[in-house]
Amino acid sequence: MTMLADLLSTVFERRYRAADTRHDSRSTPELMQALVGATGEVSGIVIAALILDRFEAMADDDKLELFHQIAAMNIDPDRVRDTLADYEQTPGKQSYRAFLAAAEPPRQELIRRMNQVPAATGRLVRMRADLLRLGRDDAQLQALDLDFRHLFASWFNRGFLVLRPINWSSPAEILDKIIAYEAVHAIDSWDDLRRRLQPADRRCFAFFHPAMPDEPLIFVEVALTRGVPGSIQQLLAEDRAPLRAGDADTAVFYSISNCQAGLAAVSFGNSLIKQVASDLSTELPALKTFVTLSPIPGLIKYVTDTGQNADLTDDTALRQLAAHYLIEAKQTSGQPLDPVARFHLGNGAQVHAVHARADISPNGMAQSGGAMVNYLYDLARVSQNHERFASQAEVIADAEPRALVAAYTKNQS
Repeated sequence: MTMLADLLSTVFERRYRAADTRHDSRSTPELMQALVGATGEVSGIVIAALILDRFEAMADDDKLELFHQIAAMNIDPDRVRDTLADYEQTPGKQSYRAFLAAAEPPRQELIRRMNQVPAATGRLVRMRADLLRLGRDDAQLQALDLDFRHLFASWFNRGFLVLRPINWSSPAEILDKIIAYEAVHAIDSWDDLRRRLQPADRRCFAFFHPAMPDEPLIFVEVALTRGVPGSIQQLLAEDRAPLRAGDADTAVFYSISNCQAGLAAVSFGNSLIKQVASDLSTELPALKTFVTLSPIPGLIKYVTDTGQNADLTDDTALRQLAAHYLIEAKQTSGQPLDPVARFHLGNGAQVHAVHARADISPNGMAQSGGAMVNYLYDLARVSQNHERFASQAEVIADAEPRALVAAYTKNQS
């Protein structure tokens, strides 16, 4: 059955490609209206493919104009109010169906129908990347982006994602993308990549989607260690002696990279870290501790914005300041100011330890004065920690960083 399905898919894709070359003199907005109203599957796919092809060939100004035309395919507020009133008056299947139809803008159906084209999902992800780039300060386009996010949240939910290990034997195309997409600690060469993938005490895992099988969505790099490390230089040193995997007691998530700009705000990291921790604990029962070694990207900006007179060359003062920033500095919403802290604490982790001179690369010094932090994923407590953070924005922290905050506060008084 699988072979037959593959054969039929190949035949259909050939028909699609042949039909796709036909000239169509209609404007792109006319094609969009035709697609939303199309009843034939094959004709709809041909129209959808033509819209995608035209979009990808456009300059930015034309893309922006098209996004406004898509955004105009909006709900009719009067119809929404009328159907809601009907449902309130006579709740039932028909009145509820009418309300749902009125409450969903036609542009959502347009996006769904464009996704019928073979390999269209990745193209729509790239379309949203353009939307985010071009429509950043446009309220109408930000509303359109909510429709993309709504659909992508369904298309890319955890049930559709495939966790795959990435190792030195993975296809070169995938390895090349890991180098390109690494967003935390740049991979300088293929030798650098080999050091992160080939040794027995190194792991890398990525989420993939069946509709984008050659495009990682997010990946995490893991080091297996004895004890909790406090320096990325030590962890990635060229001359380090690899550890036998079975001798490790700690798994360190030292780099998490989102790969697709068009999937911004569609969260995978929570599921990825928990799934990898679960799989590693099954594979290597000696692993008892799961931590990150994370950057503190907003620390120097915080120092500048608040006019702190801190001696960042003093390791103790830097650790105290960093702990204060992670635990006490908040947004107006009450959540931590630091974006990486929000991510890990929202996943149910806790602030475990703060280190000075942990990342002395130019980027590490520029964003945090070299400070880094371990977030601890206590698998028995992540759900409880997540609930406390989600409901009360409570930052869960161990005794050592709490003591650093107390010392900082005393020094400021």
